[in-house]
Amino acid sequence: MKAVGLTHYLPSDDPKAFVDFDAPKPTPEGRDILVAVKAIAVNPVDTKVRRSKGADVQENPPRVLGWDASGVVEAVGPDVTLFKVGDDVWYAGDITRPGCNAEFHLVDERIVGPKPKSLDFAQAAALPLTSITAYEAFFDRLEIDRDGGNTGDTILIVAGSGGVGSIGIQLAKRAGLTVISSASRPETIAWVKELGADHVINHREPMVPQVRALGFEYVDHIAVFNDMSHWDEFVELIRPQGRIVSIDQTDLPMDMAGMKTKAASLHWEFMFARAMFQTPDMIQQHKLLAHVAADVDAGHIRTTVTDVVSPINAENLRKVHAMIESGTARGKIVLEGF
Repeated sequence: MKAVGLTHYLPSDDPKAFVDFDAPKPTPEGRDILVAVKAIAVNPVDTKVRRSKGADVQENPPRVLGWDASGVVEAVGPDVTLFKVGDDVWYAGDITRPGCNAEFHLVDERIVGPKPKSLDFAQAAALPLTSITAYEAFFDRLEIDRDGGNTGDTILIVAGSGGVGSIGIQLAKRAGLTVISSASRPETIAWVKELGADHVINHREPMVPQVRALGFEYVDHIAVFNDMSHWDEFVELIRPQGRIVSIDQTDLPMDMAGMKTKAASLHWEFMFARAMFQTPDMIQQHKLLAHVAADVDAGHIRTTVTDVVSPINAENLRKVHAMIESGTARGKIVLEGF
């Protein structure tokens, strides 16, 4: 089968950052399904893994990245019960296993969902990782009621125009929340408004006075989808007994005195945790992907794809990694077809 991988951990502007190669077609066992990959999306995690080791480290055979895919079930393991050959699926996968930047990919059925029928493969590939991340951040970590039990609550979404923020805004609005999104450029401001943000503030300027100018002394929830350097402002803005969730890893100092005084809490979201640790509730990702697919097909959630590149090969993957690393990407970038 065709695959795209890395032999060394190189910058995205290096022509050798990725290589095209042939790999054996895998065979599913246990609860794995074999997916014929039709489209993939690139996320910041892909670029972080590509930079995670020194350029002198060699991978042989090449290491395959990629944690966002849509495709068709090609074969199933003997213990599979959720899918059959021919089913259209979407998923983000497991960071501890080979990625989906290949013609065929093995993945545990418990972290796979049925692809939305109303989306083509490229449109669908833009959503799994970010949908799982935003869904778990809001409904598992912040304990927001997805069915409207927190209607009227306010949520500040930091970096609303990124991949996670783009689906997060939609999920929050679907749950009845008032959304304050951060964005800093005219095109990203227009994008978050198009997705449903009620208010927009600029994260490149002090955020506390901007939120207060909107008439909110505090916000009920804060989702940090980029840049924990604003920590002190988050502590100032969260309401007493409120919750903050972050997907942004940081080594910066984080003063907790204000959190203690407010009896507020900080939660971390890492969508790979369930698969990485084989948690007893792994199947929740299958269920949430099915829920989001139903919302997409009902017209409540839209795809966040903003650019589709074809075909899936080393040259195009390198270019898309560079686009993601530029920090100017809006929504999601997808690659389609081998």
